[in-house]
Amino acid sequence: MDEKTAVAALAALAQSMRLRVFRALVGAAPQGMTPGLLASTLGLPASTLSFHLKALMHAGLVSQQRDGRSLVYRPDIARMNQLLAYLSAHCCQGEACDVQPMAACSTPTC
Repeated sequence: MDEKTAVAALAALAQSMRLRVFRALVGAAPQGMTPGLLASTLGLPASTLSFHLKALMHAGLVSQQRDGRSLVYRPDIARMNQLLAYLSAHCCQGEACDVQPMAACSTPTC
């Protein structure tokens, strides 16, 4: 993945509703979701959903396939993994990472 492609994907995901749409599709992979199911799951009007799906498709993060009379939207998992690989390509100066998530903090100062 090149920088221009990564920026386009990150820009598409940098909007909260688009991120919710993409995450819902990732959760429904590999079957995908119809616009009606996606709209009802997220509580979105069809026109708003269409706008966000178009942006995600333009960024190459989502594909559309006709299934009879319905459209099915699916996340492009390979593209998502390419983006993650691009973002972490220089992690830890090229050494193997063993980064552990921080434990949840239980004090008010965290």
